[in-house]
Amino acid sequence: MIAAMYFYVRNDLPDVATLKEVKLQTPMQVYTADGQLISQFGEKRRIPLKLDEMPPLLIQAFLAIEDTRFYDHPGIDIIGIMRAATVVASSGDFSQGASTITQQLARNFFLSREKKVMRKIKEVFLAFRIEQLLSKDEILELYLNKIELGHRSFGVGAAAQVYFGKTVDELTLDEIAIIAGLPKAPSTLNPIRSAANAKNRRDVVLTRMRAIDVINEQDYRAALAAPITSKLHGVQITASAPYIAEMVRQQMVERFGEEAAYSEGYRVYTTINSQHQHAAKQALQQNLYNYDERHGYRGAVAKLWQAELAEQTGTPEESDPAQEQQPLFIEENRPEHAEIISYLAKQQGIEDLFPAIVLTVYNNSADVLLASDQIVTLEWDGLKWARAFITDERQAVAPKSAAAILAPGMHILVRQQDEQWRLSQVPTASSALVAINPENGAIQALVGGYSFSQSQFNRATQAKRQVGSNIKPFIYSAALEQDYTLASIMNDAPIHQWDDNAGIAWRPRNSPPVYDGPIRIREALAKSKNVVSVRLLRGVGIDESIRHLQRFGFAADDLPRNETLSLGSASITPLELVTGYAVFANGGFLVTPFVVDRVLNEQDEVIYLHSPQIACADCQATSAADDELAAASAEPEQTIDSEQQLFELFNTMQQADLTEPVDTAFEPDEATPIVAEQVISSQNAFLIADALTSSVWGGGDWSKGTGWNGTAWRVQRLKRRDISAKTGTTNDSKDTWFSGFTTATAVTTWVGFDDANRSLGRAQWHANMGQDQSAGTESGARTALPAWLEYMTKVLPDYQEQPRPAPTGLASVRIDLATGLLSRSTDHTSSFEYFKIGTEPTQYSQNSVQQIHFDNDKKAEPDESELF
Repeated sequence: MIAAMYFYVRNDLPDVATLKEVKLQTPMQVYTADGQLISQFGEKRRIPLKLDEMPPLLIQAFLAIEDTRFYDHPGIDIIGIMRAATVVASSGDFSQGASTITQQLARNFFLSREKKVMRKIKEVFLAFRIEQLLSKDEILELYLNKIELGHRSFGVGAAAQVYFGKTVDELTLDEIAIIAGLPKAPSTLNPIRSAANAKNRRDVVLTRMRAIDVINEQDYRAALAAPITSKLHGVQITASAPYIAEMVRQQMVERFGEEAAYSEGYRVYTTINSQHQHAAKQALQQNLYNYDERHGYRGAVAKLWQAELAEQTGTPEESDPAQEQQPLFIEENRPEHAEIISYLAKQQGIEDLFPAIVLTVYNNSADVLLASDQIVTLEWDGLKWARAFITDERQAVAPKSAAAILAPGMHILVRQQDEQWRLSQVPTASSALVAINPENGAIQALVGGYSFSQSQFNRATQAKRQVGSNIKPFIYSAALEQDYTLASIMNDAPIHQWDDNAGIAWRPRNSPPVYDGPIRIREALAKSKNVVSVRLLRGVGIDESIRHLQRFGFAADDLPRNETLSLGSASITPLELVTGYAVFANGGFLVTPFVVDRVLNEQDEVIYLHSPQIACADCQATSAADDELAAASAEPEQTIDSEQQLFELFNTMQQADLTEPVDTAFEPDEATPIVAEQVISSQNAFLIADALTSSVWGGGDWSKGTGWNGTAWRVQRLKRRDISAKTGTTNDSKDTWFSGFTTATAVTTWVGFDDANRSLGRAQWHANMGQDQSAGTESGARTALPAWLEYMTKVLPDYQEQPRPAPTGLASVRIDLATGLLSRSTDHTSSFEYFKIGTEPTQYSQNSVQQIHFDNDKKAEPDESELF
């Protein structure tokens, strides 16, 4: 009869040989370069384990409750089958189980869970086949990794993490028993769904383990008495980079397909440095909090009960300490404590903001209740900022007491800063920060907004915003390709140009509206002179300027073909912009940003390895332009500064020998490197990078009354001489930028509203906040630079200070600071300046004045200004 049944079903039996090469559906995991987990993607949570990686007690628990005679039977348990058959015959109830672990494995891989006789017959025959194909340990290992255990967890490794946030070797006896009891009905017996059901099932498992003497009486009693403390645990993320995770997910799906990406167990290692990423997130969020606070408090989230202000006198500074404990409000219909906790349990925090309910308000502090049932105090330092928001341009008067801000019953948000609790709110402005390695384009850190849970829109890669004065280094770079030098004198004076088409005059102005008259190009760039940028664009020509800007990877469609281009009307993403700045940082090469470094499969085999294009002047033949420069410098002219040039050349050679190489996320094969395209000469890149150091350190001599600051002077706080930087602000402060770089990292920050028409406004002076506050119109230096500065404060110690060596083809000569001509003086009126060889001034400043590049405000050529 058994043979007949076998021949009847054998054609419907699947090939169990596939178990030899079974691939468990395992989620994709994304890691930082230093091995911290960023994210996991995939419907099924699974942590595959070898049998010898599982605690013996865990294995014994499953055997005790599921299949005591597992190592003795041939795949089916005759005693169990007879018991189940007796129940069916007497009651017709098919719910009585008799499946061995081998049978359950057969069902899980090949059959359905329906309780039908024919399914059971197939299950038996499949079990026999499996036992012939696999060893007992192989069967048990597959089973413990395959079994469904609830809440999308498959296998004991995932269950330990989901229910207890532990690895299997960290589980206690009672936790092991809970997991071992789940296969019977994982959806109803899991401890998150029902603690009571989980406890009852756990006790059954423990009793069975005690009955077969797997555990002793003492351990048994202790485990029975243990409370059910399980809660749902997500995957243990150790590096917060959700915008990076989404970028990787999209790339993996595109490369391998959705099904493979989510189920093949790929491990993706990115270029992200976990510590730098953490610093980027903290810097961006704190900067948004600071902006939000100086623009005022928008009020409580909700109000649970009414409270009327009682009569009060005094201010926080004048209040009597004895009166400090006296409540200032009379309350009505205050809920019971348990009701308040119940309400808080339903509220969602965001990032590091916690929902809280105000319980008591004093003169200069307030007690608030958290969802954890903890009462914390908001001291005056955490409250005094909260003057009322009126508009983006106006704020109310500074509060004089806590009662002017809060009342009992208010649902508010709080956060911890410098180990003190602080009143807070969700920022309304947005921001992005991105850092890349200029040598190969590896993304070192990237934050695309305040909170990924709030908005998945990645502002670092997707938001094309006007860049303001961050465009100027590229305009100046174009000018240096023409007849201009860093010592060329420009006319820093107002521009008035009539536009026949529009019937109005175009009057670009400096911001602030200060004009210095004749000014060297280096100083004009450092001070971000708008009118000089316009005049340089006119001198180069719009078409040529656009062609030059395209070399940096900017799309022609994003570059308006009119003179507003010189002031930053181009719309570019932060990632595109920082890639452009990297060209100046690396000597003129356009690298391609990338985030996926390598992909490993479940067998630890590298199935994808990114080969970045690198900036490497020594790896390619000298460009034609550099050849010409080298030829021109073969027999350099002897000038009064030849000794200075030799001294600088000697220093450069020493730096090249002693400086440690910069670490990168990927080291290409030294024999066959893939070299990025050199889009500007190394001389041009150096000159702009060097000029941008003046944006940080300024120039002149303060003791002689000639000193001046660049727009990025706050960066001096870092005490590094190898930083080049530039601010950027658009009209009406709708977009604010800051970009800066060394040879090891290039970083751009942006701050603005997602509504591109909304201005960041201005913050009025706040009487409570002291002299160190930031007040005034929002700008690149005030709004975007602080996030950049905070980030760089944390990460720059990882990079050795590395002065940028001057490339061949440059000469350094002493010039007069007023005229840009040669100087024989060695005092504060002169300084050394770099020039491409052949472009140095030939006249001395005593009896000569360099030609000033004036703008005659006449109507420009049609191809340059007809659009105005």
